Amino acid sequence: MTPWLAIIGIGDDGLAGLAPGARLMVEQADVLVGGERHLSMIETGEAERLRWPTPFSTLSAELQARQHQAVCVLATGDPNWFGVASRLSAELGPEALRVVPSPSAFSLCCARLGWALQDIETLSLHGRAIELLHPYVQPGSKVLALSHDGDTPSAVAKLLCERGFKDSRVTALSHIGGTDENIVSAPASEWNDDMQVADLNTIAITCLASDDAPSIPRVAGLADELFEHDGQMTKREVRAITLSKLAPSPGHRLWDIGAGCGSVSVEWMRAHPSCEAIAVEPEPDRVAMIAANAATLGTPDLEVIAKPASECLSEFPRPDAVFVGGGITEPGLGDQLWAALDVGGRLVANVVTVEGEGIVASWQSRWGGELTRIGISRAVPIGRRQGWRPMMPVTQFSIIKRASA
Repeated sequence: MTPWLAIIGIGDDGLAGLAPGARLMVEQADVLVGGERHLSMIETGEAERLRWPTPFSTLSAELQARQHQAVCVLATGDPNWFGVASRLSAELGPEALRVVPSPSAFSLCCARLGWALQDIETLSLHGRAIELLHPYVQPGSKVLALSHDGDTPSAVAKLLCERGFKDSRVTALSHIGGTDENIVSAPASEWNDDMQVADLNTIAITCLASDDAPSIPRVAGLADELFEHDGQMTKREVRAITLSKLAPSPGHRLWDIGAGCGSVSVEWMRAHPSCEAIAVEPEPDRVAMIAANAATLGTPDLEVIAKPASECLSEFPRPDAVFVGGGITEPGLGDQLWAALDVGGRLVANVVTVEGEGIVASWQSRWGGELTRIGISRAVPIGRRQGWRPMMPVTQFSIIKRASA
């Protein structure tokens, strides 16, 4: 198939920064597609100008309706990096596209700062919750983030200060690569709303933790006190074991049944930015706790369903893994979860009651898998000395669905 849709990455220097071939595709286009800023860079020509539609999901249909014309989409920098190209490739097929990137904002920022791009964490905060930054805030890390607008750097500085990273350096690079390029830099604690930053900016962060900053690593097993909870939660040690069995992988989806405070869902999504989770919890107070924990720990896109599992599972996209932390006695739950899993899917259930043990034992007899008894003891003060206080033992069922099952 001959590509019919050109996607041209364009920098802040406009047409002047394009290679001759890319410039020719823009100048000979019958239809130019892009945002107001992109289209304003093209001063001449009689091409139809199509601005980003609302809702954006209609773009593919708009483009396909013009398939027999020379259609050129203008995007910022590298269209495959938090850009429109990957979305259109998924919807129209990569064979339909001819993508010509320009240097990305991240590449240009590294050129200005002397950073090695392969060592940098990157994300986009454009149109997204600022809390997505939390997992990236780690001692010594360097982060580049696409801004939503000129207020985003101040919001980032505030988040850093609240996390105990007030000495981190925040640098806003505006209109990078263009004639209006401007760089503003200061420690997070010194940022204020009076600092003038253009809406088109990228934020560079050098993360420096204070001595009293809480440790919130990206590995499984966050401290229990980092979560808002009512005591009914998968405790730290058991949670780490549970996540190892659930095995989060990029792009995978988790169903968290009886999610409690959402600790397993949150840690699943922190494992990789593309991990998704649906937390099912019928108790309203716990639903509120899940939402609070998701925001505080950097997974604001966690989907929370305030219903019993039996009333909603059929509405969900299929999972790659399922965790049952509560509600295991719902009639027929096991069969419904097992049927939802594809080959290679993982099912893990933790129980603490005799009745729950009977159910997971029956699952093992039907499907196979492993039963594990997890007993954790923690040292606690006993007068002037210490002794071991055992936590309630947890029986864990885990299985990977095989083709013969």
